[in-house]
Amino acid sequence: MKKEDLRDLLQRLGERYSEVLEIDLSDRSDGEVFKWFLASLLFGAPITESAVIRTYNSFRAHSVLTPKRILRTGWDGLVKILDLGGYTRYDFKTADKLLIVSRNLSQKYNGSLTAINELSSDPHDLERRLKDLGKGIGEVTVSIFLRELRGIWKKADPYPTPITIAAAEQLAIVEKKSSRDSALQQMKAFWQKNEIEGQSFVNFETAVLRFGKDYVRKNRCFPFPSGQYLVA
Repeated sequence: MKKEDLRDLLQRLGERYSEVLEIDLSDRSDGEVFKWFLASLLFGAPITESAVIRTYNSFRAHSVLTPKRILRTGWDGLVKILDLGGYTRYDFKTADKLLIVSRNLSQKYNGSLTAINELSSDPHDLERRLKDLGKGIGEVTVSIFLRELRGIWKKADPYPTPITIAAAEQLAIVEKKSSRDSALQQMKAFWQKNEIEGQSFVNFETAVLRFGKDYVRKNRCFPFPSGQYLVA
């Protein structure tokens, strides 16, 4: 990939999802971090990006953006908010997940995701603690959440999602059939060599992800399990 092509890719597709949702992670506050965690849980299902954005905005419109508010809203209220955002296919399951995760986060860490980061011994321990918040928080959700915390939390260093790796292979940034760890290291090396002023590795990774999602929509040819191509 030529540097001008990389610059164009970043300009078109590199905006962080947290910025799209008007979440200020540079603030580092528990409130902003939890907003992004909520969005990451929504992005973690095989559903379109536009539906996730609408659904997150539905949560914001109802001021349900903290663990306490989620627990207070209850299952019926959460399903209503999810349905208003168009998250109907996964509304029941997601309402269950949000309640379990918010309850565990409140009981184990006093509702603070920052506390999880501070208590974690390394990146792998951080990911383990996040997954332990509830069934259904897997590799993809954790990767989505921690991707945009690179450079903000020192222990945030997740592997790219499957579609990001596949897109990086398509762009000849990553060698075919690379492991997740190898793919991450190759992407970091590529960015270090071709860094664009005013952009970050997070912008680069996000642009590659969006390229992959666009590629799949147009060509339907990435070999993923059914629906997985929609995951951020």
